[in-house]
Amino acid sequence: MEEYVGELWDRLITGAAEKRHAAAAVKLDDIAKSAAIFFRALGGDSGLGISAAPAIRHGARRRLLQRMAGSGEKIELSWRDGEVLRLPSQIDLFAEYALNRDLYFWLVALAAVDSDSNQPWIVRNQHATQSTLQRFPGLQGRYTRLVEALLAMRTPPHKLPADEAAQEHAIRQALQYPGTITEITLAKRPFQPVPLWPHPNPPVSVTSSVAGTGSPEQAGQTTQKKNRRKHLAQRTDAVEDKNGFLMMFRAESLFSWSEFVKVSRPQDEEDDAETAQLAAEDMDNLTIARDGKTSAANVRFDLDLPASAADDTPLGEGVLLPEWNWKKQVLQPDYCSLQQLIATDAKPCELPHNLKNTANRLRRQFQALTPTRHWLRGQQDGEELDLDAWVQLTSERNSTMPTSEHGLYRAQVNQERDLACLLLADLSLSTDAYVSNHARVVDVIRDSLLLFSEALTATGDSFALYGFSSLKRSHVRFHYIKGFDEKYSNQVRGRITAIKPGYYTRMGAAIRQASSLLAQQKKRQRLLLILTDGKPNDLDQYEGRYGIEDTRVALIEARKLGLRPFCVTIDTEASDYLPHLFGAGGYVVIRNPEDLPKELPLLYAQMTR
Repeated sequence: MEEYVGELWDRLITGAAEKRHAAAAVKLDDIAKSAAIFFRALGGDSGLGISAAPAIRHGARRRLLQRMAGSGEKIELSWRDGEVLRLPSQIDLFAEYALNRDLYFWLVALAAVDSDSNQPWIVRNQHATQSTLQRFPGLQGRYTRLVEALLAMRTPPHKLPADEAAQEHAIRQALQYPGTITEITLAKRPFQPVPLWPHPNPPVSVTSSVAGTGSPEQAGQTTQKKNRRKHLAQRTDAVEDKNGFLMMFRAESLFSWSEFVKVSRPQDEEDDAETAQLAAEDMDNLTIARDGKTSAANVRFDLDLPASAADDTPLGEGVLLPEWNWKKQVLQPDYCSLQQLIATDAKPCELPHNLKNTANRLRRQFQALTPTRHWLRGQQDGEELDLDAWVQLTSERNSTMPTSEHGLYRAQVNQERDLACLLLADLSLSTDAYVSNHARVVDVIRDSLLLFSEALTATGDSFALYGFSSLKRSHVRFHYIKGFDEKYSNQVRGRITAIKPGYYTRMGAAIRQASSLLAQQKKRQRLLLILTDGKPNDLDQYEGRYGIEDTRVALIEARKLGLRPFCVTIDTEASDYLPHLFGAGGYVVIRNPEDLPKELPLLYAQMTR
């Protein structure tokens, strides 16, 4: 009974303290795609992704009911850095759905305008507001409505102490009349957060390279539900691995969860991942260190490359390739070492029995694309007389109209498909993940390459197959499966069957090598088809924005060579980064990975028809 009454009281006091409007709430997941398009349309950095911002403690004065309920301590504010644009995961500040949605798009517009970060916070936000409204005057009405609604919700200055009242007066004037406040005298207590402005002191993002000793692609191997809440994080050095020991102390001296203690604890004490997850939810800051270990609740698998004796056979000497350094905005020559390999244990084999029916159907469909012979009319020379041209010429001679020059023959010519395609398949470690109870990503890729080859053989198109993976810039593996001059045969099928997951995804180097091979083909149309299941990444700095920008520059170089890059992916989050790489029409997402083998040849047919 006590628990029931306590629960009712908690709901009552929390509902009265928090003036939120769940019925009018707008979630970031619902408007993320529109916000990204809006951000880029306003001239924002096209390489920035959009992600949820973590909740922070603001320290400002709270109402009595909020203090009683223990709520209102945190708020989600927007900010941007070189990697992402952070926006609140949900906005339910106003009672109107339209105002909450307008606030999202106002924050996006404000982030699209560059502002001097060295200026004081209040001056910087006023200048950003002025610049935004000058560049996009259509936002003036939206901004005015947001300011009026926000000011009605803030604590009036006359209810605040003198120093806080002066601070609130300045913030209100800066919101209503941007540019009129040049400085502000800060009170002892922090000011009330301003949701229309970005974070006053945005934290530095911790990139995924924190987990550099493990695999960034491990996330796809676990079945744990993804946590959508973001946390602030700080890095620290892991303590040396030492044996545990007994500590004698009073129970009252135990540290809280939020304090970091440099004491190594055996992993078997934390078998319950759910308990650790709940503890993390209560923490404001997470301290992250590299210790080379994983929790027992995670899926474990071997990340080591095979020994040299069991590795594939190198083909020739390695190739040195450049790489774009996004931070320095410079192309670093001879920065990556790429080695072309061929499978050592690839034995010739027939097409698998389970694919034969699908292959036969694809061959029949693709035979309609094979070169055909057709007649050209009105030729000066040819195999047969063109009766239509002869009748027209005779009619003109018998009339008063001047006689024009006519070719009187028909000639039969071959209608050829003058194109070449290079398919580049991602063979990184993430392809070892299962897409169903009986198939991994790499199994789906094998079937896709086999059916793709069967279909293109029916058309007679020139094509080549390669795969790639990497382990830092000095070990980019470029797997030879089929060259342009090689006939599709049982030997090629054997190489396709022998492909296996590699390591990481240094996509820029692989694209540059594939582009150089495809550019040598003297064809009118040259298609670079990239098959992947995730974004570019590697163990070193090739992570996040760095890998994305290097891949983008490699694709720009490919287009300058007259190639047409196109990406086929099974990554459900591809829309966050592929438009920046390939453009809106330069990629396609296969929602069900098991459909890839039959969808890939049909996509090729549509692109080359």
